[in-house]
Amino acid sequence: MAGHSKWANIQHRKGRQDAARSKLFSKLSKEITVAAKMGDADPDKNPRLRLAIKEAKSNSVPKDVIDRAIKKSQGGDADNYEEIRYEGYGPQGVAVIVEAMTDNRNRTASTVRSTFGKHGGNMGETGSVSFMFDRKGQVVYPADAGDADDVMMAAIEAGAEDVESGEDGHVIWCADTDLNDVSTALEEQLGESESTKLVWRPQTTTELDLETFQKLMRLIEALEDDDDVQRVTTNFEVSDEVMAELENA
Repeated sequence: MAGHSKWANIQHRKGRQDAARSKLFSKLSKEITVAAKMGDADPDKNPRLRLAIKEAKSNSVPKDVIDRAIKKSQGGDADNYEEIRYEGYGPQGVAVIVEAMTDNRNRTASTVRSTFGKHGGNMGETGSVSFMFDRKGQVVYPADAGDADDVMMAAIEAGAEDVESGEDGHVIWCADTDLNDVSTALEEQLGESESTKLVWRPQTTTELDLETFQKLMRLIEALEDDDDVQRVTTNFEVSDEVMAELENA
């Protein structure tokens, strides 16, 4: 969500970027290792690995870190990670999807459940909130990639479904199964993307006031701080006025 992106920018300005960067590198490396272990270590033969590497590069993960993650997948001592999705509700009934990779299902489930409870939420059953989202491919380009019309035309030619353009850049949406093909076609037209990944796109959003937004962000931060958690998705929205209040706090 746009609000979450703006919140991340505020966090960076407040000096949390180094720790967050290290944790992000670790999670992206884990995704590369798992993708390579589940498929082929050659990204040209493994679309999931290719997307994982592309996302890592867009977040400035060094090449040697990427290479080590792939090499680790081929070793006999590579960890056996299980992919698990948890679903629940945050403050004011905001829907929350937590995607994890773990070598201990019981540990991760216990931690995620406890985190929900400590921050005014509750974990539900699988499927309790995911029906409010669509699984989509998302490709993000900066504003200087082109004007809205040019990006729209490139997206249509690439087979995308939708484009959202604004002063912060362009977000291109496609079917989850088309992400690899669409992102490759877009690169030929627009160059390297800022981000290419599979996401949960909310069908509707819940607008929050400042107090509830801050409570939700504490929940998201706590969930994302768990090494087993790869990503957290919600369906919240906040107004520019609320973001302005937060920036001035």
